[in-house]
Amino acid sequence: MNLEILYQDQYLVAVNKPSGLLVHRTELDKTEEDAVVQRLRDQTGQWVFPVHRLDRGTSGVLLMAFSPQTARALAEQFANASTAKTYHCLVRGFCQDNGVIDYPLAKLNEQKGMSRFKIEGTEKEAQTEFACLQHYQLPEPVSRYDSMRLSWVEVTPKQGRKHQIRRHFKHLFHPLVGDTCYGCRHINKVVRRLWPNQQRLMLHASSLTFVHPEKQTEMTLKAPFDDALKAVLEQLEQYKLN
Repeated sequence: MNLEILYQDQYLVAVNKPSGLLVHRTELDKTEEDAVVQRLRDQTGQWVFPVHRLDRGTSGVLLMAFSPQTARALAEQFANASTAKTYHCLVRGFCQDNGVIDYPLAKLNEQKGMSRFKIEGTEKEAQTEFACLQHYQLPEPVSRYDSMRLSWVEVTPKQGRKHQIRRHFKHLFHPLVGDTCYGCRHINKVVRRLWPNQQRLMLHASSLTFVHPEKQTEMTLKAPFDDALKAVLEQLEQYKLN
């Protein structure tokens, strides 16, 4: 299936990555051959080189380059935190109106067959700004509670640490809905029952701003929500709180 191309020129291409699709093949899942890199290579007829990453479950703006030189130039902007990224996510509980999560993140040991744990001494600074756009309260029993509270949040991470948004919201006790690594199993169990046809991590990379390495112009690319995410938001409309 062809990917939705958001922008393409002779130097780079950006797509709206679907949730559930790997960016590239990985040793962590040797049986999975489908990935953005392979699809995009077949779709454009050119080799493509990843510039940054999105988690498998995350949808949204993903940037690729048509040459290693362009990829390195773009990757340097990500490494220097000179890009601007906006995400949207659905989280457990009622978030405060806005704030900044300033919490260093360590590398994780993720060897297959072993429990995930932090590698001491590898902590790096990480800041994530957020603004709560909407609260929802669903009359759905969860554990000992008689309702389920959710928040729709706009997020701007300053860096791009691995799983930064997911780990930061877990740190706030507002884990992302649909997150099987850092999420709440009680909430995930309920939403699987509520939305059986929209099962995904509720995290979307909505926009990306960067400087084109050849044209030296600032660009902002935006990715629309997919059908599954739009369906969930439509169903939540009736549970909005003013």
